[in-house]
Amino acid sequence: MNDPAYLDWAATAPLRAEAAAAMADAAARLGSGEWANPSSVHGPGRAARRALNAARDRIAAFFRVPADSLIFTSGGTEALALALNGAEAGARLVGATEHPAVLEAAADAIRIPVDGAGRVLLPAIPEGALVAIQHANNETGVVQDMAAIAAAVHGAGARLLADCVQSAGKLPVPPADFVAVSAHKMGGPMGVGALIVRCKTDFHPVQKGGGQEQGWRGGTENLIGILGWAAAIGAWDAGFPARAAALQALLEREALALGARVNAADAGRLPTISNLHLPGVPASTQLMQLDMAGIAVSQGSACSSGTLKASPVLAAMGLGEAAGQSLRVSIGWSTTEADVRRFLAAWGPLARRANAA
Repeated sequence: MNDPAYLDWAATAPLRAEAAAAMADAAARLGSGEWANPSSVHGPGRAARRALNAARDRIAAFFRVPADSLIFTSGGTEALALALNGAEAGARLVGATEHPAVLEAAADAIRIPVDGAGRVLLPAIPEGALVAIQHANNETGVVQDMAAIAAAVHGAGARLLADCVQSAGKLPVPPADFVAVSAHKMGGPMGVGALIVRCKTDFHPVQKGGGQEQGWRGGTENLIGILGWAAAIGAWDAGFPARAAALQALLEREALALGARVNAADAGRLPTISNLHLPGVPASTQLMQLDMAGIAVSQGSACSSGTLKASPVLAAMGLGEAAGQSLRVSIGWSTTEADVRRFLAAWGPLARRANAA
């Protein structure tokens, strides 16, 4: 088998070399006693605190938000749960195509429907509500009009939570009251994320403890992971979305020629995610053949317990049987045209057999 072709960047991005180097350096400093717990008041503790604050400043500057608005968490899931459970709200409304981290954390919330392209159809919003909308969908790449949504939400006297785990770095942070981001989608390590809180009025901590993160999230900060995230952000390539758009155009043009359909083709989408429907061929069959060819793609969210269930996102869009016959192909900064053509070469025979049936 040739080297694997990794086309599952929406699940996680490979760890950047800069992040790995920063984490190794931090581990060495902690191991030698040069640094200690950032909450300790002695010299090694203060040194660790300075490193933590510098990383916070760097990450906040990247997102163009105040440093004190950033609350570090264990990842995007905790950041979303912190907003959903920490913000006082008379009602909670969540998009029907949200990530499981939102749907499970707010199981009793009002579901906001979407159209056939995955765009949210905002209902009347109760005053004092919390509305959770994913900036860019992790399965289809559909980008919501967050400026219009924020205007409607704020005009109703409600607050907006934006899940920006997929969009971070690819799109500007939207004008939401709460913004969830995660390191591992940006070349940082797993197990690190943050909630950006623009106003902490009527907001309270969920995980209480020793007063870390200015009392907003208890538990010793993951210093090594945070420094890795800051280093990954420092190495961020702002030009890669344009390169991704060219690869996405190639992929989708060739897939359409093979008889596939592109789910949510009419919506604005990230250039890094394509959701391809091959009529008549179960996604599990497609995945097995591609995996045997050394090509890593997925059926949908990697956070659905590793299952091969039909996509609830596509089902919420009213796509019927397509929900069980679609794959997500997602690319990143090191994806090449050769990777895309290798996918097409392995996937093509399936498509041709389906067309001949």
